Amino acid sequence: MKQVVQNYKSGELAVLDVPVPGCKPGGVLVRSAFSLISTGTELMKVSEAGMSMLGKARSRPDQVAKVMQSVATNGVPATYRKVMGKLDSYTPLGYSLCGVVEQVGAGIDDVKVGDLVACAGNEHALHAELNWVPKNLYTPVPDGLAPRHAAFGTVGSIALQGVRQGEPRLGEAALVIGLGLIGQLVVQLLAASGVRVVGVDPDPVRCELAERLGAAACGDPGSAAVETAVAELTGGHGVDQVYLAAGGADNQPVELAARLCRDRGRVVDIGKCRLDLPWNAYYEKELDVRFSRSYGPGRYDPEYELEGRDYPIGYVRWTERRNLACFLDLLARGSVDVEPLVSHIADFDDAVETYRSLKDGDLKAVAVLFRYPGPAEEAQEAAAPRVAVPAVNVKRGPVRAAKAPVRLAFVGAGNYATSMLLPHLAQRDGVELATVVTTTALSAANAQRKFGFAQATTDLDAVLGDKSIDAVFVVTRHSSHAELTRKALLAGKTVFVEKPLALTEDELADVLAAVEESGNDRLQVGFNRRFAPLLQEARERFGARTGPANLRYLVNAGRLDHGSWYLRQGSQGSRFVGEGGHFIDTASWLLDADPVSVYAVATPGNDDLQVVLRYPDGSTATISYVTTGPGSFPKETLDLVADGKALRLDDFVRASVYGRKRWVSSRLPKARDKGQNAELAAFVRAVRTGGPMPVPLQSLAATTAATLAVQTGLAAGAPVTLAGAR
Repeated sequence: MKQVVQNYKSGELAVLDVPVPGCKPGGVLVRSAFSLISTGTELMKVSEAGMSMLGKARSRPDQVAKVMQSVATNGVPATYRKVMGKLDSYTPLGYSLCGVVEQVGAGIDDVKVGDLVACAGNEHALHAELNWVPKNLYTPVPDGLAPRHAAFGTVGSIALQGVRQGEPRLGEAALVIGLGLIGQLVVQLLAASGVRVVGVDPDPVRCELAERLGAAACGDPGSAAVETAVAELTGGHGVDQVYLAAGGADNQPVELAARLCRDRGRVVDIGKCRLDLPWNAYYEKELDVRFSRSYGPGRYDPEYELEGRDYPIGYVRWTERRNLACFLDLLARGSVDVEPLVSHIADFDDAVETYRSLKDGDLKAVAVLFRYPGPAEEAQEAAAPRVAVPAVNVKRGPVRAAKAPVRLAFVGAGNYATSMLLPHLAQRDGVELATVVTTTALSAANAQRKFGFAQATTDLDAVLGDKSIDAVFVVTRHSSHAELTRKALLAGKTVFVEKPLALTEDELADVLAAVEESGNDRLQVGFNRRFAPLLQEARERFGARTGPANLRYLVNAGRLDHGSWYLRQGSQGSRFVGEGGHFIDTASWLLDADPVSVYAVATPGNDDLQVVLRYPDGSTATISYVTTGPGSFPKETLDLVADGKALRLDDFVRASVYGRKRWVSSRLPKARDKGQNAELAAFVRAVRTGGPMPVPLQSLAATTAATLAVQTGLAAGAPVTLAGAR
């Protein structure tokens, strides 16, 4: 097998052919799928190996002390031979990986051959094709978690142990100094714990990344912006905890920690940085300085790590192995996201060149993974369900403003069209209802008589070929939406399609292919809630936010009448696919982002759903879609909480915002305004002026993909990554 090694004397890096390790009792033999390069610890080791002997001595005074002790005990010649022999040997690299169990040793009964496991240890989770891993240094990977994400288990455990040492509490504020790999994970773990985080790093790219992943603010250590952010978040008192995740010989981190920590706050050292504590500053505030020892209790204890002797949970709640399992669980549930940290994935055969690029600065990265060939690749493909969010790449053609009046055609004239759309359009100045198209002559005649259409027909092609028609409304049954939309876009029409846009990923891809082919991106889906005046006012009064938000949306959908075409899932899609886009779009609009993952669970029969959406900045939205509630209960209630503020919507009848001041809307009339009129006004305005569509096309695609992902997730029983989500 192959393994990455380094000669500490010469600095040489190599991929060597070495014997396969034996599968000893008390552990498993694991074939690597992905291993993670620690861009902090490992690069420090690689850099030290390239130093002169004097440089090595200066960088490792602890080892120099051991050498001097050996000289005193054994003499200079013997010590020299011992040191040179140790330096002039190959040493392994790596300590965090995910792989497939290939062989099970005696005494192991918690995993079997073929299982996916995450592994830890700088002697057991090496950059090698095969590793023997003792029981307390591996843990099974939860279903649905991608192997490349599970490979972060060890560094995630280091970050998790550091956070545990800080003992964060809900509502506190923390400072994270150093936004490398560990620092980025600490930021996310704190944000997931309800802690407001300020990050510090001289690299603006890392600062921006940390803000996307949940930090309230980030900046350069010498910037006044950091102190200002801390003062604003804490009322001038200082942060409750400081996490030192930086490296290097500069004493600035510990000095900054003292300056920005509150009285009797906690300072936790996770990284390897200089610790010349300014006595006065630490004494006057009585700061509690703590160290975080690697992955957690059990580290450096050979009886725990090598012999598999666990600590009783009643005495030691979080051991190395429990921390590892806990971090994987956080990944699987979407509380932590490592995908944005992956800067590069290299083939294992290119390991030496990858290290050189990192050392020389040609490859700037937070996290780099090695990908291994073989059966592990199949596990990677099978492990994590994904739904694609197609990127919309369109060379837009010229958009012309419509002549007055705007001429509209309706394809379909069912209940929703005649009750929710046409009454608003029939009364709108500057709009002409030109043609209604239905599959039956009588329904077209009824719509023509009731709403004043100039023409009624069953010939769709004639309408699409009529150049005087400015826009086409697709308000048919769900199964025909995608195909009719595709045809109308190719005909050059501006299109309003009632939700859903598509029932499958292929249908969504076909619609967007028509956009690219025609250069016509003039599309709107009937997601009307974001246009509701009451919700728009509440959002404006809530204001901007700095930290991640939690949103809860309860939809009391009720049961459908027997025989409803909505129940024909074989042809019309599931009920949630047909209706759920409304609620996902509303959540994404309120959070000002598109979701990156979806997790859904259902009651038997898939009637009642819990859908959890995760967003790039760490925000989450939970949609409870229930059919078993009482009809007397409001249909839609929504709560949004962030930054010490809360927004509540009560069924589009009343809204309120709680913050420094409380605002409560006046109660609306019994007829709820869910935004259809404002939505249609925005659509007609875009058609008339040639201006941008009310909702960006990429957002429409992302919402549709997220809606489809619910069914994928239910089938897989696992979170679904929205591949390509931005």
